[in-house]
Amino acid sequence: MALNPKELILSILDNPRSFEHVYPLVSEDFTYVSLNYEDADLKKIMPWCGTGQGVESLVMTFVDVEKFWHVDNFSIEAAFGQDENVAVFGRFTYTSTVMLKSVTSPFAVFAKVRDGRCTYMQFMEDTFATGASFKSGGSWTFRSNPKGDEVTI
Repeated sequence: MALNPKELILSILDNPRSFEHVYPLVSEDFTYVSLNYEDADLKKIMPWCGTGQGVESLVMTFVDVEKFWHVDNFSIEAAFGQDENVAVFGRFTYTSTVMLKSVTSPFAVFAKVRDGRCTYMQFMEDTFATGASFKSGGSWTFRSNPKGDEVTI
């Protein structure tokens, strides 16, 4: 029996590190967007970031994430589907393998399913927090509030 779009996306997220599991669930022209479309600086910290093509772009992202972090928790809190569109929301806690810093972040997935296969998936998280789990020193100074002072973190 064929999976409906929401079930298909939840199945992918249930075992995203297995090429054998994911391959039959995605289309040949599958596109995966991890955290942003393209950001050269973020890619230096998290090499999987950006837009990728093919099943490998999704599977290798989740394989690489487990090299950079221990996945302490990954829980789906809600999933919705309308026609070909699916949205999934949840939270995860990761601990960076080098710095041993833990972070909890919400996540959101937007996906499209056509003809029983996922054609597009976009994964978003709090990249400010997850990137900071790798911070080894220094500070950042920000000026965001037009009426406020600079903030140094």
